[in-house]
Amino acid sequence: FGQSNMESSARKKTCCESVRDFFTSAKFLIYVGHALSTWGDRMWNFAVAVFLVELYGNSLLLTAVYGLVVAGSVLLLGAIIGDWVDRNPRLKVAQTSLVVQNSCVIVCGILLMVVFFRSQLVELYNGWLLTTCYVLVITIANIANLASTATSITIQRDWVVVVAGQDSNKLADMNATVRIIDQLTNILAPMLVGQIMAFGSHFIGCGFISGWNLCSMFVEYTLLWKVYKLTPALAVKAGQKEQQQELKQLNVPKDLEGSPSPEESSQPLMNEISVLHDSNSPKKRSCCYQVTEPLRTFRSGWVAYYNQNIFLAGMSLAFLYMTVLGFDCITTGYAYTQGLNGSILSLLMGASAVMGICGTVAFTWIRKKCGLIRTGFVSGVAQLSCLMLCVASVFVPGSPFDLGVSPFRDLYSHLLGEPDLPEVDHALSAIPQVGNLTTAAPSGEPPLPSLLSVSLLFAGVIAARVGLWSFDLTVTQLIQENVIESERGVINGVQNSMNYLLDLLHFIMVILAPNPEAFGLLVIISVSFVAMGHMMYFRFAFKSLGKRLFLCCSPEQKVETVETPSPPTTV
Repeated sequence: FGQSNMESSARKKTCCESVRDFFTSAKFLIYVGHALSTWGDRMWNFAVAVFLVELYGNSLLLTAVYGLVVAGSVLLLGAIIGDWVDRNPRLKVAQTSLVVQNSCVIVCGILLMVVFFRSQLVELYNGWLLTTCYVLVITIANIANLASTATSITIQRDWVVVVAGQDSNKLADMNATVRIIDQLTNILAPMLVGQIMAFGSHFIGCGFISGWNLCSMFVEYTLLWKVYKLTPALAVKAGQKEQQQELKQLNVPKDLEGSPSPEESSQPLMNEISVLHDSNSPKKRSCCYQVTEPLRTFRSGWVAYYNQNIFLAGMSLAFLYMTVLGFDCITTGYAYTQGLNGSILSLLMGASAVMGICGTVAFTWIRKKCGLIRTGFVSGVAQLSCLMLCVASVFVPGSPFDLGVSPFRDLYSHLLGEPDLPEVDHALSAIPQVGNLTTAAPSGEPPLPSLLSVSLLFAGVIAARVGLWSFDLTVTQLIQENVIESERGVINGVQNSMNYLLDLLHFIMVILAPNPEAFGLLVIISVSFVAMGHMMYFRFAFKSLGKRLFLCCSPEQKVETVETPSPPTTV
């Protein structure tokens, strides 16, 4: 009896120790830090779209310009940011990008507070002062986004891989958990700031976001330091280890150099360039050489990305960014012009986040049953099927789709300060529209037909999140497992540039047609690009698996799951 009591107490002690070890592990600390970071990001991304639409007078033009600047900056500087991540110590990169990102958001919040306070006293919706505020807000917010890009590369694409070690199943579980945290913050953060803006004011919302980023910055800084200390492998990068080995072991056998590992089979272009740079470092470089070095880094990064075996998979993910069917500033601004306030928009974003969590759970389950590559194929089919609802929403009664309206109507009114329509048109603007016909409705009846189009649009967008996030996780892990460590930063930087390149095109589309009447055409173009992206992934998957792609579970996958059973998904 005494021995059994001792065994039970030992089990309780072991259970308590395991719980304590989990909450003090590097994996859990990464989750906490990521949750704090994404909470601030989601609040800011949701609020900035509403702020810009409110400041510019119920038009999507300023939000499109903001998205255009952000996308163009990452497109041009993505490879350079990734190369900076590869060349510098991990802790320095993470902490520097964290401080820059949070500081810029705080400054933007304070500046917007001044603008909203000023607009309450004086009707200052035109003039050079407000234009200067537009430029400052967009510029500082763009710097914050560049710092966020560096944070995403170093934490989600590098630190997570190092903490997971060589365990592919653990890496998949960590990626899924990070995505679940993203979706949970998508539910809670926009709901919170949306309620503050709806029942309080935009001034209070800006102050809350600035205060949150200020407090969160110090906590995240401490968590990064603890994760770095708990994971010794983070202290040394592959490029640094290779340089040390070249100095200590000059006589390396030639047969070892001729047998690279599967991960090293990709073109290590950036490594060769970095070795050349290091060999020339004692020599004095000319001023022209130093000025053109970012251009060489830009070119080398894109060439290295093109030579990767996962090039088509990365391109397929990038094509999914050429869409207005996501909860970004464009969709948020469009819904805002259709009469949806911040409270309703936050609830819709929460619903999309719930579907994103379902997609994350589906990724882990399908991957264990069918393999990683097949998971992307299944996810693409699911996403395209749901987006057909968005295409249908363009042609149903209540849709504002009308190509007869000039897309530059709002642009003329803001720049020239002249009314673009006669007074009779302003009177007709309040009359509900059914399709392309404008008919007078009885004054006592609400505009119910308009709800059908909006409902189908957001139903398709929300349902498609299941396939979208599952596909995103698939491509993310393909890049993590097939890119060598010394090129991880630059390849992911170029991948972000590709994503923003297509994102840039969709913002250009909105700038050319910012009025809500042309939004239906943008929906059709967006679905077409999503379809092309999944066609490229199908080519990659068929090239990798052949006809085995259409098998639910191939014999090779069954053997793999029997030999190395994956642990339960961490949530």
